[in-house]
Amino acid sequence: MSSLRCDVLIVGLGHAGCEAALAAARMGLNVIAVTLNRQRSAVMSCNPAIGGTAKGHLVKELDALGGQMARAADEAGTHFITLNLSKGPAVRATRVLCDRDAYAVVMQKQLDCTPGLSLVEGEVAALVTEGGRAVGARLADGREIVTPAVVVTTGTFLQALMHVGAQKEVGGRLGDAAATGLSGSLRELGFVLGRFKTGTPARLRKSSIDFSRCQKQPGDAHPRPFSRWTPLKGFPQKAPVDCYLTFTNEATHRILRDNLKFSPLYQGEIVGRGPRYCPSVEDKVVRFADKVRHTVFLEPEGPQSDLVYPAGLSTSLPAAAQLAFLRSIVGLEDVQVERFGYAVEYDYSPPTQLKPTLETQRVEGLYFAGQLNGTSGYEEAAVQGLLAGINAALKVKGAPPLVLGRHEAHAAVLVDDLVTKGVDEPFRMFTSRSEHRLKLREGNAAFRLSGHGFRVGLLDGPRWNQVVRERESVSAEVARLANVGLLSKLKRPEVTYAALAGEDAERPVLPVAVTDEVETEVKYAGYIAQAEEMASRHADAHEHWSIPHDIVWSSVRGLSAEVQERLQKSKPSTVAQAKRLPGMTPAAVSLLLIHLKRTVIEKV
Repeated sequence: MSSLRCDVLIVGLGHAGCEAALAAARMGLNVIAVTLNRQRSAVMSCNPAIGGTAKGHLVKELDALGGQMARAADEAGTHFITLNLSKGPAVRATRVLCDRDAYAVVMQKQLDCTPGLSLVEGEVAALVTEGGRAVGARLADGREIVTPAVVVTTGTFLQALMHVGAQKEVGGRLGDAAATGLSGSLRELGFVLGRFKTGTPARLRKSSIDFSRCQKQPGDAHPRPFSRWTPLKGFPQKAPVDCYLTFTNEATHRILRDNLKFSPLYQGEIVGRGPRYCPSVEDKVVRFADKVRHTVFLEPEGPQSDLVYPAGLSTSLPAAAQLAFLRSIVGLEDVQVERFGYAVEYDYSPPTQLKPTLETQRVEGLYFAGQLNGTSGYEEAAVQGLLAGINAALKVKGAPPLVLGRHEAHAAVLVDDLVTKGVDEPFRMFTSRSEHRLKLREGNAAFRLSGHGFRVGLLDGPRWNQVVRERESVSAEVARLANVGLLSKLKRPEVTYAALAGEDAERPVLPVAVTDEVETEVKYAGYIAQAEEMASRHADAHEHWSIPHDIVWSSVRGLSAEVQERLQKSKPSTVAQAKRLPGMTPAAVSLLLIHLKRTVIEKV
């Protein structure tokens, strides 16, 4: 059987795999993406929404770098809303409910029409290495793919097992098979694997819900595109839908408590740990026993779909128990269930086995991205996929990698926390994880990151020039306001940029994106300065010192065996990364600095 050849191989075509494949191909390389079923590429396995608190920031950053997710969400979006409008701009976030089927179709069209990208149906059963380098992969049917770079984005499919009550079924998603061979191959290569779980609620028939008894949640009256590259003409493309709000009650909680004995989670049938910030509904009534109700968001899966996603009701209880607790909720008394909820257990790879580029420490040319790294969520997966795809392509080209700084992007905080701290539960991104969060806003994502997208070849010249012009316009307008004496007025909380128009005869005509950033920069300059000063006090001049890749940790005098073992396992590349490792006391950091001072110190 003849071998296929490519520059970069992508394993899996979920949200991480799609971004990795598109990025590498758009950078001019020959890419093969292997998936179990190409018609299931980019399927929204759980909720049909993109964005939300912190997640919207990640998608804006992905968009600024040249990724696809925000553009696909705009094309398939049915309900656009900006969250946290009453709060500061650093936490305001875009969330787009999508037509579930349309989103997958939009992304699949991009995969099909991208030059240099070929899709292959099959299961990657083993990775092939030589001398510590990735050289290819072997499919379950015997086919081989020869390549110098592999990006593994298997999501929840490795050794996946689905649970509904006592029933178990092999599969990474309802209607999809599991990947059964690759876990063994990874272990043979020396990788440690763990076990996590995720879950999804039942899918309800819209026609059986009494929405008149629920609270309507309309989208924004004048929605803005998620992607800065989406044309305003013809936007939005889909007919809008309304979401609705209802709540669990004491009757719901009583049914859930009575059925805990049938829960695979509470009976020990599920060994993987689930996401703390997105618990199952049965977990909620145990952990938050004092709460008299929990919020349920009823989200239509599309304008033409008869399915509704009840966000907040993830469960793996038996079908009869699910139907009982659902019908105890206001508006759902006569609900009909199309598909019952279930939990999925799957293998993941602890991300401390990775470099900051998402390349594995053990095998050169092998990259991991997405839920394989212990994260949860479409957005966390997608931005990892983009960065892994970019770095795999750059490595093949012999170019320097792209490693973002924590001061540049929430995506950098995500990756840095993963590779230095690791995970003990599915990782979810929050803006509070970033010490520079006041600067890392959705509105300035392009100003922060589009230069990187242009450098690696994912943004063309006209788009990069547009960003440069807008960034210069913001700076020029802030300076002009200072010159005409209006800057101090705009700093007042009750004064808006628009309200100053009557006092500003020389005001230029500027895009809304520019004026929004002008107002934000002026009003929050003081807060940002304070936050940066606080961050700098917690840092020091030594944090950016690099650590030689061949350092022998046992030669660092005074370090405990436990700290040596942790450092050897994590292989931090800078003192800043070493400081963030669990167990790294100030004394251990001082010993490391003394050792580095005795050797050659290379600034990064």
